[in-house]
Amino acid sequence: MTAYYLSRARLRRDPDVAALAPVLMPADDDARVHIGHRLVWTLFADGPDRRRDFLWREVAPGGARHGRGTFFILSERPPDDRISLFDLDPPKAFAPTLSPGDRLGFSLRANPVVTRSCDVDGRRRQRRHDVAMDLLRTLDGARAERRLEAITDAGRAWLVRQGERNGFRLPMPTAVCVDGYHRMRLPRASAGTRGRRGTAIEFSVLDFDGILEVLDPEVFLRGLYRGFGKGKAFGCGLMLIRRV
Repeated sequence: MTAYYLSRARLRRDPDVAALAPVLMPADDDARVHIGHRLVWTLFADGPDRRRDFLWREVAPGGARHGRGTFFILSERPPDDRISLFDLDPPKAFAPTLSPGDRLGFSLRANPVVTRSCDVDGRRRQRRHDVAMDLLRTLDGARAERRLEAITDAGRAWLVRQGERNGFRLPMPTAVCVDGYHRMRLPRASAGTRGRRGTAIEFSVLDFDGILEVLDPEVFLRGLYRGFGKGKAFGCGLMLIRRV
């Protein structure tokens, strides 16, 4: 079985790195995600042909000063800070022992998507859509409160479906906090991404916090290691769990 490591990496606070803080951790959310993606890659880019084999998440993006530049990383290899940008905690082997019925607190930043059939050049094809944008198309003219409520409901419904495929359930779906809806727009020409250079990547982000119940530990852990939803190159998909 593949070994996994959970690590915490924090941008160094000493003067030579702190002087670059406005560049490395800009205040703008989109710019910070784009640069965070590149920063985390420095811990794993030991060869030109490397493919991403890790998930990451910035802690408290846009929040307290000491939250910026702190990343949790789940990886198949221990991170290696070759250019000395980070205070890197010793990586910990991550292989939780779980049983059916265990309840875990969780926190997840995700890009939830749905797949819809559509006609493209006369042929039926499957296309992915953000759950939020897919829903908002039907709510033109709705009040802001209604739109936010609809996004919350769509996010919870998406997470319930994730549980059905990944060995967990939400004992109280309506108690899951859904927050942080943001539409990201990032430049395409980034390490680890595919597609045409010069075109923007656009996706929506939602934050989930709540309690889940493990139904099938093996299936759940496979999902946890793989990550949930899309946008994994840009800080989405890593579910942080804790015993409750």
